[in-house]
Amino acid sequence: MKPLTLGFIGLGAMGQNAARRLLLAGHQVQGLDLNPASLARFAEAGGTPVHSAAQACAGALATVIFVVNAQQAESVLLGDNGLAAHAPPGHLVISCVTMSATDARRLARRCEERGLVYVDAPVSGGVVGAENGTLSIMASGTAAALDACAPVFKAMGSRILRVGDQPGQGATFKTINQLLCGVHLAAAGEALAMAARAGLDTQQVLDLVGQSAAASWMLNDRGPAMVARTYTPVRSAVDIFVKDLGLVLDLARDLRFPATVSAAALQSFLGASGAGFGQQDDAAVTEFYRLTSDNKKDQGETP
Repeated sequence: MKPLTLGFIGLGAMGQNAARRLLLAGHQVQGLDLNPASLARFAEAGGTPVHSAAQACAGALATVIFVVNAQQAESVLLGDNGLAAHAPPGHLVISCVTMSATDARRLARRCEERGLVYVDAPVSGGVVGAENGTLSIMASGTAAALDACAPVFKAMGSRILRVGDQPGQGATFKTINQLLCGVHLAAAGEALAMAARAGLDTQQVLDLVGQSAAASWMLNDRGPAMVARTYTPVRSAVDIFVKDLGLVLDLARDLRFPATVSAAALQSFLGASGAGFGQQDDAAVTEFYRLTSDNKKDQGETP
């Protein structure tokens, strides 16, 4: 496979590792981030740090966008000195951003008006998946665009799904994924906090339940942090699920669909965020229930 020249915007925890997988595959990657420390780590991995969208897309087949939300994606694509002002016609924009289908379609239209080819390709797998090159990629776009993106997807992920031919379909697919992730995570946090309040050994509970029919991937992956009540390093923050479950409820409203369990899970993440855990690992959602337990004890109730 011929090495590609690629732009990459967004070198946070996941983006940094995804960019490194592209470097390991032999591609030349021109990375942009506002954080100088992130740029320095990227350079140490063999990437080419740049300081503008124009430099990121210079001579590149495609630019991968790995920012937090639709607002940031719009800024790097269409803002002052954004990518759309500098990329040549036909340039591929590979958006790995979790956003609503409405936003994905809107950004796709704006890019297409400027002659760019937008691919809606959100990912799942977290920091570990990005580090190991095992992300699941939910890509939608024209067949020709997805074919052109294949070497990029192959370097970053192990499960590449073509979920539709229109931008927005990938975003919808990712929203359903986040519905289940958020609900499973909130349920795990609730169960372990209830076990603690009942006076059970939470490690024993995790050991047993984690190998039973009640287990989930989220319980087994985040449960140890919930038991230890240690929320660093941050794999994905509590506030990410505040955003993502908000997208779930936006989709439910658009579909006139009753997402009652998702709504309850969102309240748990909002509670944890409001209590000061928003930037900590999403396992800290259990602290919402712990705080409720602590309040009961302060009021003199039997734990």
